[in-house]
Amino acid sequence: SLIESLVKYDTPILVSTSLSKSKQGQNGALPSVKAMPSQQRTEDYLNSILPPKEFTQNGKLWVRYVSPTPATRVDVLNLKEQLDKKLSLGQARDVGICPIRENLFQQCFDELIRQITINCAERGFLLVRVRDEFRQQLNAFQSLYDSSIAYGMRHALVAEQRRSEMNQKKSQLEQDCVKLQEMVDQLNTDEVEKMKQDEEDRYLLKFAHEQFKKEMGQTIFTLKDE
Repeated sequence: SLIESLVKYDTPILVSTSLSKSKQGQNGALPSVKAMPSQQRTEDYLNSILPPKEFTQNGKLWVRYVSPTPATRVDVLNLKEQLDKKLSLGQARDVGICPIRENLFQQCFDELIRQITINCAERGFLLVRVRDEFRQQLNAFQSLYDSSIAYGMRHALVAEQRRSEMNQKKSQLEQDCVKLQEMVDQLNTDEVEKMKQDEEDRYLLKFAHEQFKKEMGQTIFTLKDE
């Protein structure tokens, strides 16, 4: 069945008792309620602004036209009450982007257009232009919002990828630093060992030199005595 809307509709009219018959007659115009010429003109205006709604129920096709009945002060107050009630039941957000609030206020504005069109068709058509312009701007803002979200997501992914690459590079550099430090420690150890070995070699050479000098002195002394 048709979901209850803030826009006031007339009682549904049975179009066809079977969906197969209704499909055959889809090319024809929807049935309209018999009315006087002025009322028919008003209904035509309303139907062009707010097209009739079709729905199926128990295998039957129904059509529901926008009500051409003028609104009273009580109707306007009831509209406000229904709007507040649906906003509360739908848990619509008070601020920010909220599809539920947007949809309900669109329904409310369409109902106001219906009420005004009945009294003055020109005023109603002008409000339709305002409504369509507002929706067009809203769609443009929504597209910009979606684009900015996509742009932000792309940059976030790129930043995450770069951060991952930088972390990998950091880990590699840390490993290289550890290896280089190990090489430095090994070179220092080798240098210390080499210095010790050189010191021992110098000591041995000095000892050998002193022994040689001593032996040469004894030999010279022996030769002089002879």
